[in-house]
Amino acid sequence: MVAASLVPDAFYWAKSSKYFDGRTTIVQVSTVFGDDPAYWTLALVGTDQHAMPADFEIIAPAELPEEYPLRQAAE
Repeated sequence: MVAASLVPDAFYWAKSSKYFDGRTTIVQVSTVFGDDPAYWTLALVGTDQHAMPADFEIIAPAELPEEYPLRQAAE
């Protein structure tokens, strides 16, 4: 899956041999570096790091339960 097919701010199950010892994790599509898909990165949930989408195999969208809404740290 290339960056152009990802959805900004969406969460995905993904895995990478470069991060998290190859284990499956959740990443979030970040537009912090620009709105054009060429500048999108994947925010590594639970860290302050970003990675390139090409570094990950996107497995599937991660559905968040409605009864537990995600709140940003600034809220």
